[in-house]
Amino acid sequence: MKIDNLNELPEWNDDDPSEHDEEGESWKPNPTRSLCKALYQQWNQVMIVLNAAFDSLKEPGDDSVFGKDYFEDHKSMLLGDAYEVAAKIRSSEAGLYIIRMENAAIIRKNAQFIKVATNGFVMDGVMEEEHRLFIREEIDKFREIFKEWVASFEKDDYGDEWGLFI
Repeated sequence: MKIDNLNELPEWNDDDPSEHDEEGESWKPNPTRSLCKALYQQWNQVMIVLNAAFDSLKEPGDDSVFGKDYFEDHKSMLLGDAYEVAAKIRSSEAGLYIIRMENAAIIRKNAQFIKVATNGFVMDGVMEEEHRLFIREEIDKFREIFKEWVASFEKDDYGDEWGLFI
């Protein structure tokens, strides 16, 4: 991992035309887009702390129920969930209410799972308690922005065939 890019996520690009709703509309204030950008930037912070904690994992002790392979697999799964959060944040800017709500549900599930799943690393002595607390702290900051972001969604005229986001 490069020291100048600790999270490996692409930077948010305000100049990217795919980031704007409609041509000629980019000058208008868009609270959802602004909150989406803040959410993405906070997730970058989560990724930095998560990667740092994972880089400093200790070898499991002899008394560990799980072996090194288990922790590597668990770490990979959590990182996969973390990268999915970033992708779902970015793709929510498609603008459709249902897409945003689906992405928000996945983001919430993944962030909460990462927050809770680090307990196992601490309980088995492979992660320092301070690292778990740093991860939780950054996810808690993320959650506060997330709540504002979801509250900014405007329901559109497209119906949800499954009846979940009505």
